[in-house]
Amino acid sequence: MFEKCIYFNTNALARQINKIWDDAFKPFGLSPSHAYVLRVVLDQPGISMKQISEELELAPSTVTRFVDSLINKDFLKRVSNDDDKRGTQIFPTQQSKKIHRKLENTGQALYANMNEVIGKKAFAELVTDMRTTRKQL
Repeated sequence: MFEKCIYFNTNALARQINKIWDDAFKPFGLSPSHAYVLRVVLDQPGISMKQISEELELAPSTVTRFVDSLINKDFLKRVSNDDDKRGTQIFPTQQSKKIHRKLENTGQALYANMNEVIGKKAFAELVTDMRTTRKQL
């Protein structure tokens, strides 16, 4: 009935992918979204909230919520610039540094799994097509 419906098919796919990603990041006590914010900060210590928002294409208010949650879990810390309060930087804590490699390995394992299940070429094309479509919309 909904074979040609982009809304139905993208949401059905998103639910399946969310389940796989939720299961992968569950051992860290993190949602996939929180894990991606953490991975960005681990990769770019001192990054600004605006840069996180741009990197992950998330609303600033969403980034604030995620960062606050990760601060409460002792994964991140905020460091304010005394001269400019807008210059707040986000840094990883020791706790997040300890799991950095495991988080990256989890991301690599998810990528490898998708290549295996979907096929390397088909997976690459799917991601490319999704990015292109997202930018066009």
